[in-house]
Amino acid sequence: MTAEDLVAFAESLARIAATGGGATALAAQLARRTGVGVLVEDAQWRRLAAAGPAAGVPGTVRDLLAAAAAPTPSIQRLMDGRAGRALSIRAGEAHLGYLSIFPSDPSQQPADGEFDTLEHAMRLTASAIALELARGPAGGRGSPRTFWEQLEARAYHDATAARDDAAARGIVLATHYVAIDIEPEGIGETRVAAARAEVRSLAREAFHSGEADLGALERGASLLFFVPCNREIDAANARTAAALLPRGLAKRAEHLRIGGGVGNRVPLLSLHRSIEQAAAALAIARRIFGTGRVAVYDDLGAYPLLLEGAATPALQEFARRTLAPLRAYDEKHQTELERTLKRYFAARQNVKVAAAELNVHRHTVLYRLRQINEICSCTLDDIHDQLTFRMAVAIDALNG
Repeated sequence: MTAEDLVAFAESLARIAATGGGATALAAQLARRTGVGVLVEDAQWRRLAAAGPAAGVPGTVRDLLAAAAAPTPSIQRLMDGRAGRALSIRAGEAHLGYLSIFPSDPSQQPADGEFDTLEHAMRLTASAIALELARGPAGGRGSPRTFWEQLEARAYHDATAARDDAAARGIVLATHYVAIDIEPEGIGETRVAAARAEVRSLAREAFHSGEADLGALERGASLLFFVPCNREIDAANARTAAALLPRGLAKRAEHLRIGGGVGNRVPLLSLHRSIEQAAAALAIARRIFGTGRVAVYDDLGAYPLLLEGAATPALQEFARRTLAPLRAYDEKHQTELERTLKRYFAARQNVKVAAAELNVHRHTVLYRLRQINEICSCTLDDIHDQLTFRMAVAIDALNG
C-alpha cells in the first residue's frame, strides 16, 4: 500500500468505527482492501470475526503462534510453515486478542515479503479493533440492532457506507423501506413483554421478504419494523399486511390489542422520515379513530398537516396530490368532476343548488359524486374524507 492508500484506508476504518461497525466490519474492510483472509480472536481465543476468503482461515491461531502465552505487539509469523501473520490487539498494556491474516489460496505460499507490505494496514486495523473491544461487549461483534439504530440516527454519510456496514454484519438491504410503528394497547405492564413477543412473531410472518432482511427496533412502548420494499407493489403489500395485524393478533390472543402507523416508502438513508410518519400516523389514528387500528400516513388526508403544522409548500403539495386524480380524469375524459366537487361544497352539500349552478340535472351531480368516491377511494359522506377534500379545495383556491 502507498502512503495515499494507507491514509484512505485509515479514513475508511474511522468511518466504520464512528458508525458502530465493530470488529466484524473492520475485519471485512481489511479483507476487502487487501484480498486476504482475516481472523479476529479475543484474549480467550474466542472468534470475534472472520472475513475474506474462508478457505485459508483456521478456527484459531492459538496453536500456530510461537509465543501465544506472552503476546507482543510485533507481527508474528505462524509455526509449522503455515502462511500468514498474526498481530496482538492491544489497548495500552492490555492484550485484547489477535488479528491474523492468511493468503487467499492456502495451497500456495505467498511470495517473500508479500505479507510484510500489509503490516501497516494490519496495525491500523488492530488499533481500530482495540478501541472497539476496549469499550466492552457492545464493541465486539456488530449486531443488526446496532445497525438499525445507526440508520435511524442518520449516522451514515452515504448509502455505500451503510451497505458496507450492513454487509459486514450479515444484513441484506433493500433499496427502499417502509417503517411501521406498532404499540400494544390496553394491557398492564406485566403483560407488555408477552404482547411484544406475539407482535414480533406475527410481524415477522406478515412482513417476510425473500429479497432483503426485515429490520426491527424497540422505542419505548413501540415496536418499529422496517419492511424492505424495492418496488411500490411491495409497499402496497406491506400496508395491507399492517392493516390486518390487529385482526391476526386477535386470533392468536383475544386479550391483546394493538394500534399502529405506517410511513411512506423511502430510500434507505431516508428511513428516519418514514419512522416519523409512522409515529404520526399512530398518534392520529389513536386520537381520531380510537384504539385497535393501524393507519397509513398517506391515507390520513389533512390530519398530518394539522398535527405537524405544515408550511405553505407542504400545504400546496397536499392539495395538488389530493385533487390530482380528479384532474387527470377530467383531462382524459373531458368531464367536470373537480368543478362539481367545488360547487357541491360551495352549495353546502345541497345537490339541487349545485345542479342548478352547474346547469345539469341533480341525478348528474349524484352520479359525479359517486365517481369522485370511486376515483379517490373516499366517501364524501364521511367527515374525515370530507375534511381532507374541503381543505384541499380551500388551499387550492388560496393559491390560485
